[in-house]
Amino acid sequence: MSTEHPHEHPTEHHILNPATEEVIATVPAATPADVDAAVARATAAQRGWAALAPADRARLLRRFAATVDDHIEELAALEVREAGHPIGNARWEAGNVRDLLEYAAGGVERLSGAQIPVAGGLNITFHEPLGVVAVIAPWNFPMPIAGWGTAPALAAGNAVLLKPAETTPLTALRLAELALAAGLPEGLFQVLPGAGPVAGAALVEHRDVAKVVFTGSTAVGKEIMAKCAAGVKRVTLELGGKSPNIVFADADLEAAASAAPGSFLDNTGQDCCARSRILVQRGVYDRFMELLEPAVKGFTAGDPADPATAMGPLISAAQRERVRSYVPEDAPAAIRGEAPGGKGFWYPATVLEATAPGDRAAVEEIFGPVAVVLPFDDEADAVRLANATDYGLSGSIWTRDVGRAVRVSRAVAAGNLSVNSHSSVRYATPFGGYKQSGLGRELGPDALTAFTETKNVFISTEEQ
Repeated sequence: MSTEHPHEHPTEHHILNPATEEVIATVPAATPADVDAAVARATAAQRGWAALAPADRARLLRRFAATVDDHIEELAALEVREAGHPIGNARWEAGNVRDLLEYAAGGVERLSGAQIPVAGGLNITFHEPLGVVAVIAPWNFPMPIAGWGTAPALAAGNAVLLKPAETTPLTALRLAELALAAGLPEGLFQVLPGAGPVAGAALVEHRDVAKVVFTGSTAVGKEIMAKCAAGVKRVTLELGGKSPNIVFADADLEAAASAAPGSFLDNTGQDCCARSRILVQRGVYDRFMELLEPAVKGFTAGDPADPATAMGPLISAAQRERVRSYVPEDAPAAIRGEAPGGKGFWYPATVLEATAPGDRAAVEEIFGPVAVVLPFDDEADAVRLANATDYGLSGSIWTRDVGRAVRVSRAVAAGNLSVNSHSSVRYATPFGGYKQSGLGRELGPDALTAFTETKNVFISTEEQ
């Protein structure tokens, strides 16, 4: 989203394999006229979809899930080629779409209102669909995050227009084909590849789009929120992060060090939940760094199609330059891993030791395979450092003290915390951020209600 004019944007996008830099597809870019036509089709399809019996809507979503399951390998291979994700990760991502569709289908017949005791009559509530929902998905996790908005929105009776990122539209387009093959109505779930300032802006500003679900940068999220305000349009935002990984002296240091690389190197660090600030209690700092080095260097970067690969390339040359800007050639890198040379947007795993808590690399979201380590003195100091950021998405706490785990979990301002692990996302539990990490929650048992209006109806029982 920007002030650029539509004619400055291409009419098609060349999709690159980030591991080889080869063009693997060319995809037409949606125009504002395409968005208008898609909204009209979605509006018509949504009326019929919402009128279906709940059991029939659930049955079709389960059939969609089964169709995705039949194409897991195909979808995973597409994700490897367009996003550079290791094949093991890509299979999990395709499976997550399947699982979320199944989970959302289970909520269709459980989307019940309430009967509220009142005087003089009966008071009941209904959860009614919003209408047409726009889901604007990012390039870092194209498949699962598309599913986070799409599955519950469809289950709640809405139509969905999905705009994937310019660099990663292929899995989204294939999911739309699979939805039709599974029997979902024409027009109900459409994919509109295109530029954010063109197709994205047209969706956000369209008067017949009732809600926007956006995952991406905080800067763009603020623009979208401002544009939605003009029409009092509902919005869910999942934005940036600079999450802490807090290691106390009483923790199992071997386990904490072994798990740390995955917390900031998974998806080559292109993850808003990445634990890219490692806070280590001063008394065990040196020992932790000794344990961390072999763990980081053992996180293998290489061919994403190889099941042994743990880390693939960055998404683009521009992203690689952004990451490099945080790590000057003379930066005091405590640990540097290895990455392939030659073609591809590769960058090695890197651990920096901060010279001060306010260092740029320690406070800004890098979105690459880079972590910064900082020492802390005590529990209060750890919490202070953990909260010294504009973000509040996720974080981890390593300690054997249950009381401390609870105290610190309550004190850290973040929406998703884990103790002695780095888990952030489960389709059955809510996900979202504090502060500038976002607005609203996705996933979990309340996901469907986020795509509904609550209608209150009072029926008088007084004699007339």
